[in-house]
Amino acid sequence: MRRTVLLLVLALAVFSAGCFEVNWGSLWDGPGGGHPTTTLPTDPGAARGPVYIDSVDLLLLESWPVQVRASIEGSLPTPCHRLAWDLSGPDAQGRITLDVYSTTDPDGICIQVLEPFEQVIDAGSYTSGSFVLVVNGIEYPFTI
Repeated sequence: MRRTVLLLVLALAVFSAGCFEVNWGSLWDGPGGGHPTTTLPTDPGAARGPVYIDSVDLLLLESWPVQVRASIEGSLPTPCHRLAWDLSGPDAQGRITLDVYSTTDPDGICIQVLEPFEQVIDAGSYTSGSFVLVVNGIEYPFTI
C-alpha cells in the first residue's frame, strides 16, 4: 500500500512539473562576476519591442571602487515580452549607454495587457570622475 501511494505521488509530481513555466530571466538577480550585456541570449527568431519606463533611480553602492546600479521600474507591452538590455561605455566623455528593450516571439499569441517590472541593472564600477548614464536617450548625471 505504501509503495503504491509513493509511486502515485511521484508520478503526480512528474506530470505536474510539465504544467509550470520557468521564467529563466527572473533568475538573474545580480552581477555574479561581471555584468551581462543582455539579460539572456536573444532567440534568433525573437522580435525587438518597446519597453515603457516609469522611473530610473541610480544606486551608488558604498564600496571601492564604487558600484553603480540603475533601478528601473516600468511595464512590458504584454506578459509574453521579456526584458533585455545592452550596456556600453563609458566613452571618452564619461557617457554610459543603457538601451532597455523587450523581446518577444513575433508569431506568439498573448493577452494584450501591460506587464509591470522592476529590474536592477549593474552599470559597472568606477573610482572617480563625472559620468552620465543614458537610459533610452534620457540622461542621468552622477559624480563619484
